[in-house]
Amino acid sequence: MEEKSLRGIKFGFRKSSSPVAYCALHIKSGTRNEEAASAGMAHFVEHLIFKGTSHKTSSVINSRLEKLGGELNAYTTKEETVLQATCLKEDLPKAISLLIELAFCSTFPQKEIDMERGVVIEEIRSYKDSPSEQIYDDFEELLFAGTPLATPILGNIPSIKRITRKEILGYYYRMFVPENLSFSVVADKDEEYVRKILAKAIEKYSPESFSLRCEGTSFKPCTGITPKESQRFDKVITKKNHQAHCIIGCRAYSFFEQERFALSLLVNILGGPAANSRFNVLLREKNGLVYSIDASYTQYCDSGAVMIYFGCDKSNVDKCKELIFKTIEKYRTSPVSERELKEAKKQYIGQLAISADNSESQLLSMGKSLMVFGRIKDTSELIKNIESITSAQILQVAEDTFDPEKVSVLTYL
Repeated sequence: MEEKSLRGIKFGFRKSSSPVAYCALHIKSGTRNEEAASAGMAHFVEHLIFKGTSHKTSSVINSRLEKLGGELNAYTTKEETVLQATCLKEDLPKAISLLIELAFCSTFPQKEIDMERGVVIEEIRSYKDSPSEQIYDDFEELLFAGTPLATPILGNIPSIKRITRKEILGYYYRMFVPENLSFSVVADKDEEYVRKILAKAIEKYSPESFSLRCEGTSFKPCTGITPKESQRFDKVITKKNHQAHCIIGCRAYSFFEQERFALSLLVNILGGPAANSRFNVLLREKNGLVYSIDASYTQYCDSGAVMIYFGCDKSNVDKCKELIFKTIEKYRTSPVSERELKEAKKQYIGQLAISADNSESQLLSMGKSLMVFGRIKDTSELIKNIESITSAQILQVAEDTFDPEKVSVLTYL
């Protein structure tokens, strides 16, 4: 595994033995970089970036890898946009060239903007029909109110309708620049060979000229730091659904705080993906109150969010909340035993190792690490941090994170 910079673009590589190659371009261009009046811009640009370049039409772009059996995909988060490609290893040069071309010379034809605007609006409407997904957006909007992290990734229908081509170009020219890009590759190729292919693709589009193209554009991305504290809330929204949905959560540690490791372990104990998580055992297996319950911890560059989600019959909402708060209080006031801590570490490390054995997971992890930290953090480094966690640290992060004065609740009833 290597990590280098190619003309300002951070680069990471991991050799594999598979006939399938993976590559991804991470762009530090997410929801938090949008102007308030252009909510959903990052996600809209992600859609439009495949609609034509100076050299290829949208149909050529869409079939470039697919006709070879490969795949081209993308997604947007609060802090990044990711373009990724999967192909046979002999087709890796075509995949690399295509991703760089999309990043450096997309043209955003007006007719494609008009057409895709309707697609994104339909995506927003369909998302609102899924309360188990919509509640996460609503919760973060309240949790991070007044900050760039509050905006839903998809934006809203009024903002999507009013975004202009000039604003799109302004965003694209200012955000898709070398210093915001990280390129990662997992393939059965020599690292030097891949590096040369990427360098050749980059040189073709002269990214240094981007500064000239920015002249005359009005877009200025948000740069404010998210306040760590937020106003606590307990809000109920009436919905015409058979099932009730609820999130209990709070702000948490960022990518750059050491406490995040202990909190990650604690969240995995409480509501991780395993059937033996505390919440799953208590609410589903022992009491039959829910079909699904989980806890997640999302880290951002200057903040984070812990969210405990469950869906249940409306008559069982209060009982579920009571059991969840009782469990949280136990971990806030009583240290975990050495046996529980040892077992929790073993389980979490096993989950991480299995996930890291997947080439696509390796690819995205490298790109994210390069984007956030400027270097690749290996799984072994993460495991070392987890192994060093003490019972006292678990108690401290539980007491701090789940302070009753900080915990908020949103319920769809």
